Amino acid sequence: MKMRHQARMLAVQMLFQRDFNPGDLEQAFTDFWEGRDVPADVRTFMETLVRGVEAHREELDERLRAYAEHWDLERMGAVDRNIMRAALFEMLFRDDIPPVVSIDEAVELAKEFNGLESGRFVNGILDRAARDLPRPARAGRPDPRFRDRKEAH
Repeated sequence: MKMRHQARMLAVQMLFQRDFNPGDLEQAFTDFWEGRDVPADVRTFMETLVRGVEAHREELDERLRAYAEHWDLERMGAVDRNIMRAALFEMLFRDDIPPVVSIDEAVELAKEFNGLESGRFVNGILDRAARDLPRPARAGRPDPRFRDRKEAH
């Protein structure tokens, strides 16, 4: 499994937990990592995503409400909601990741966790979000932290 895919999968799991068990984020990380043997780069990227979603949750949820016409945010599946939060965070705040990569990864995660219909749902909402971005969907700038890596997004 690619590093960032694994990190995104773990981020969705933690964000799902945070929906039902909010509290101290640092303690949540400590509890989440207990007993898990995860490479440092996976852990770093996962924590970046979770911290980003937590810091921008209100804005991300507002955007999800706007793009998910006829869907109440609280009635969406919690897994799908958190997959889309993480993808929107990447699309809005991570210029080093092309939006199409964030969308493709979110759709794959939705299918892995919930099946084909979930993938279609997530794709539809994130495609709408991508239209409002101030950059091309396939554009990204290199992140200097990953300059020497051949790792795909």
